[in-house]
Amino acid sequence: MVFASPVFLFIFMPVTLALYWAAPVRWRNALLLAASLLFYAWGEPVYVLLMLFSIGANYLLALAIDRRRSRGLLVAAVALNLGMLGAFKYSNLAVSSLNAALGLQLPEPGLALPVGISFYTFQILSYVIDVWRGSVPVQRSLVKFGAYVTMFPQLIAGPIVRYADVAAQLDHRELRPENMAAGARRFCVGLAKKAVIANLAAELADTAFGMSATSLHWSGAWLGAAAYAIQIYFDFSGYSDMAIGLGAMLGFRFNENFDYPYISRSVREFWRRWHISLSSWFRDYLYIPLGGSRRGTLRTYRNLLIVFALCGLWHGASWNFAVWGLYHGLFLVLERQRGVRKMLDRLPAPLGWAYAMAAVAVGWVFFRADTLGAAVAYLGAMFGGSGATTALDLVTRRALPALVLGALGSLPILPWLKRTRLANSVPGEATSSLACLALLLISMAMLAGGTYNPFIYFRF
Repeated sequence: MVFASPVFLFIFMPVTLALYWAAPVRWRNALLLAASLLFYAWGEPVYVLLMLFSIGANYLLALAIDRRRSRGLLVAAVALNLGMLGAFKYSNLAVSSLNAALGLQLPEPGLALPVGISFYTFQILSYVIDVWRGSVPVQRSLVKFGAYVTMFPQLIAGPIVRYADVAAQLDHRELRPENMAAGARRFCVGLAKKAVIANLAAELADTAFGMSATSLHWSGAWLGAAAYAIQIYFDFSGYSDMAIGLGAMLGFRFNENFDYPYISRSVREFWRRWHISLSSWFRDYLYIPLGGSRRGTLRTYRNLLIVFALCGLWHGASWNFAVWGLYHGLFLVLERQRGVRKMLDRLPAPLGWAYAMAAVAVGWVFFRADTLGAAVAYLGAMFGGSGATTALDLVTRRALPALVLGALGSLPILPWLKRTRLANSVPGEATSSLACLALLLISMAMLAGGTYNPFIYFRF
C-alpha cells in the first residue's frame, strides 16, 4: 500500500486516524503497531514475517548489548541486519557480477526485494549501535520497539527516523487539533507534489529515456534529464512531506528530509539539502567511524568515496547506482580542493547554481538509465546529440504544467509565505486550509482517474 492510492486515502488513513484518536493513550502504540503491520502486509504478506523476525531478533540483541556492552554482540547485530539486506537486495547482483567476471553460469537466487527493507534496516542499525554506544536507553517494551520499526508513515519511503529522535515520543505524545490541522495541510502538499507534479513529469522523463539515444537532439536529452530531476525530487520529497504530516497527525515530530536542494550552488551544498536523513546517517555511522576528515587528506578522500559508493548501492542493486554515488563522491573530493573552493565562493550566484544543477542533472542519468551503456549513450546525446527529437517535440500539454510547477516548487516560496504577516493571521490560515483542500481534491481526482503513478523509491 502506498499513500498515493485510493485504498490508503479513502479507507486506511481515515479509519486508522479515527481509531487512533479515539483509543486510550495506553493502547495507541499497540494500535500503531497493528495498523503498520496491516499497512505493510497489504502489499507484502509474506515479507511481514521477515520484518517480525527482524523486530524480535534486534529487540533481544539490544537487550543483551545493554547488559554486556559486548562488541561481539554488536558485530552479530550488524551482521544479521546487513546479511538480510544483502541476501534480499544484492544477491542477484553479486551472482551476476561473479558470472560475468569468471565466465560462470551460477543461477541467480531470484529473491524478491521486500519493500522498504533499506529504510527499516538502517533504522534498526542506528538503534542497536546507539544502544551499544550508550547514547540511547534500550527499549524494554517490545510493542514500543515494534511501533518504532514499523511506523507506517515512514516505513516504505522514509525519512529514516532514528530512535533517539522519537524515544521520548513513544513514551508520551499529545494529540492536539492544531497539530492535526498542520499535519493534514502538510500531507495535502506532499500528495500534490507526488500526484500532480512528479507523475506528470515522469511521463516526459520516461518518454525521453525510453527513446534511442541516437534519435534525441541535445535539447531533448537535457529536457528529459530535467524532467527526471523534477520527478525524483517531487516524488521523494512529496512522500517525505506526507510522512511528516501523518506523523504530526499521530502526535510525532519527524525531522525534515529535504531543504530545497535545487537552489544549491555546489554539489556539497546539494548533499546538505538532499535526503538529509540518509546523508546524516552515513556521516554518523560510517564516515566518522572510518575516520572522517581527521586522519589526513588522502584518507578523507578515501572515506568520502567509500561512503558515496555505498550510498549509491543503498539506492539500488545495480552498478549504475554505484557509479552515481562515486560520481557525487568525486565532486565532493574536487570541491574540497582549496582552489576549487575559492573559485566556487567567488562565482556569481547564477553561475554557481548552473554548475551545481548541471552536475546533478548528469548524475541523475546514471540513476535513471537501465544500464551503464544506456547511461553513457544518453550522456552522449546530452553533449552533442543531433537526433530529430528536440525539446519542443517532447513537451506536451500535460508535461508543461509539471515543468513550470516543478521549477516554482523547487524555490523556497512556501517558507517565505509562511513568514509573512498575512499567513499568520486568521484569514491567512483559512486561505491556506482552503488551498490545501483544493490540492487534495485535485490529487484525488487525478489518482482516481488512473493517472500514471510510478513510485521511484518503492524498490528501496
